[in-house]
Amino acid sequence: MNIYLIVIIAIIVIEYLLGLIVERLNVKYAKDDLPKEFEGFYDAQKYKLSQIYLRENTNFHLIKDTISVIITLFFILAGGFNFVDNIARSFNQNPIVTGLIFTAILGIATQLLGIPFSVYHTFVIEQKYGFNKTTVKTFILDIIKGFILAAIIGAIVLSVIFWFFYAAGNFAWVFCWIAVTLFQLFLLFIAPVLIMPLFNKYTPLEEGSLKSAIENYAKEQKFALAGVFKMDASRRSTKSNAFFTGFGKFRRIALFDTLIQKHTVDELVSVLAHEIGHYKKKHFIKGIILSVITTGIMFFILSFFINNQGLFGAFKMQNLSIYASLIFFGFLYSPINLFISIFSNVISRRHEYEADNFAIETYKKPESFTTALKKLTVDNLSNLTPHPLKVFLDYSHPPVLKRIEAIRKNQELKAQE
Repeated sequence: MNIYLIVIIAIIVIEYLLGLIVERLNVKYAKDDLPKEFEGFYDAQKYKLSQIYLRENTNFHLIKDTISVIITLFFILAGGFNFVDNIARSFNQNPIVTGLIFTAILGIATQLLGIPFSVYHTFVIEQKYGFNKTTVKTFILDIIKGFILAAIIGAIVLSVIFWFFYAAGNFAWVFCWIAVTLFQLFLLFIAPVLIMPLFNKYTPLEEGSLKSAIENYAKEQKFALAGVFKMDASRRSTKSNAFFTGFGKFRRIALFDTLIQKHTVDELVSVLAHEIGHYKKKHFIKGIILSVITTGIMFFILSFFINNQGLFGAFKMQNLSIYASLIFFGFLYSPINLFISIFSNVISRRHEYEADNFAIETYKKPESFTTALKKLTVDNLSNLTPHPLKVFLDYSHPPVLKRIEAIRKNQELKAQE
């Protein structure tokens, strides 16, 4: 039996079983008793509802993952990739266009298979717990816009990658690394202006105490802003958030309208102080550097598997190609990506603590910040007590109770000084 096929099946099955075990542990780890820190924020009924929400979401995603694994294994063993490759080659185009057709067919198939799950999650689960505000029209338009956007960006990136591997020889991976990195940086600049407005409306925050407080704080921190905007998140969900986009003088703050409705001025400024902390501590730059390094690692390893006979044999392919090499390599790269993701999450959680501390030290209203964290947790029915293994593998942010505990400890240490 093909050794690559054995390895790939093992990777798929082991990752699925790991996910299954972690999710089950996470659900069982949920505490029935409300933590004292959240007394007065969660009533008994709503806390119980959050745990039901956790279980239902977990079961939904496990069913989705199970079906996905079954379909993937069947597709591989039945020679599905070769079937798609024959369709792509039947158009008699050059290798780059053929590769785009091949990946487009796989992408469309994956998208179509995912739509029923997305419909159920949005219009059944999220609807049941009072989160969903998405209309059928908005849902359909989001899918169409997302597909067109993915097609345009995907075609550009893949065409460049295919061309370099066909034309640049042994150092193709270096040119791909540089090209993809530059394109990712370009997207970071244009996304706030061209991409994000396709899905949400951004309007300048009206004059008032909130805008004044944000601008005054940003000025105190010598943090340049291009503007403060309100995003119409309530078109899709009642969940809340806030984020920064852009670089340098083009940085802008985006506040979910749902966030503004539920929080005081001090709470909102505290949340934004946390986000500014990420910039001040250079977390954003560090994240980009890590992404660039991991992209380089990926392309370097990929270069050893281009047109690998054994790998193509595992997928019952009749013809070798650069484009199929990329897809097949993705299966082998998955465990490496898992370890990189765990490492990234460890760093990200550390950065969150640092940004929390920055917000407390500079805005000097710890109670407002902890109250904002609690409200966000309750409004989103977030899990207060995730299993440590779940946190280690998947959480980019520390659990909220850990964040509040760290804030309390920092305040106690400062009081003792």
